[in-house]
Amino acid sequence: MITASTGSQYAGILGIGSYRPRRAVPNSEILEQIDSSDEWIQTRSGIKERRWASEDETVLMMSVNAAKEALQDSGIDPSEIGCVIVATVTHLYQTPAIATRIAVEVGAPTAAAFDISAACAGFCYGVAMANDLVRGGSAKYVLAIGVERLSDITDRTDRGTAFIFADGAGAAIVGPTDEPGIGPVVWGSDGTQHQVISQKESWQEVHGNHNWPHLTMDGNPVFRWASFEMAKAAQKALDVAGVKAEQLDLFVPHQANMRITDAMRRTLKLPEHVKVARDIERQGNTSAASIPLAITAMREAGEAKSGDLALIIGFGAGLVYAAQVIRLP
Repeated sequence: MITASTGSQYAGILGIGSYRPRRAVPNSEILEQIDSSDEWIQTRSGIKERRWASEDETVLMMSVNAAKEALQDSGIDPSEIGCVIVATVTHLYQTPAIATRIAVEVGAPTAAAFDISAACAGFCYGVAMANDLVRGGSAKYVLAIGVERLSDITDRTDRGTAFIFADGAGAAIVGPTDEPGIGPVVWGSDGTQHQVISQKESWQEVHGNHNWPHLTMDGNPVFRWASFEMAKAAQKALDVAGVKAEQLDLFVPHQANMRITDAMRRTLKLPEHVKVARDIERQGNTSAASIPLAITAMREAGEAKSGDLALIIGFGAGLVYAAQVIRLP
């Protein structure tokens, strides 16, 4: 008979960390290459500035800094990390996974390590898998990271996307807890709309021309899908967690667009006391990194505290999505 693995009855997020690139890029700089205005960008997206990584702020460097901050926040020794999950679409090498190098750099050199490609839902996917790994006994502690250098694959002459994308990293330590700290995940995909957010050129097309591929997005269908279908997914995450909207302290959606955030808040009928993440205003859209970056921003601003109940939801290219209720460390 095969012996089954057993883990903790419950799991939760024990620590959170983030890394923001040093360079803030105002809308005025974006406007040097596109025909638009500061007013139009802010009205359409809510973005006033975004962070773009400098040459030394690599996917590896940003991830390691965020991870070390999360480890310090959790009080967990790096050697106890049993698995490293990295959500990213901008580690621009097919193999090996960047997770293995991150594991070495943070002090967990023998941990299982792999990358996932779930676009803007990546962090929520990582948290969901980490929760199951801890509860299933495959790892006692898991490091889940969302990291992007989207400035590398942004077409800076594309009026529809040049102002949106940004860079950064966020990390969470997931481990055993005495009470449930992560609710059931509500996740899924809609591959019939795979083309509305996608890599414009294939690797074969850019082979030999010394250029990276670029992102492209059809904004209107994405806006409709995110504003209305994702509110349904968020509500389902509340329902399966047994949590009412009035019990929430925070709503932290993927920082895609301020108008999407507002539409979701209205559809969910969130009470006034529920604080809503609006990190996109100063950070831009960092895809897999946006949720942990937004949470750390709210903590630093005094808007979020240990023990707060938060609804998080990520959604993006694929189309893919994931949502869950979490308790902040």
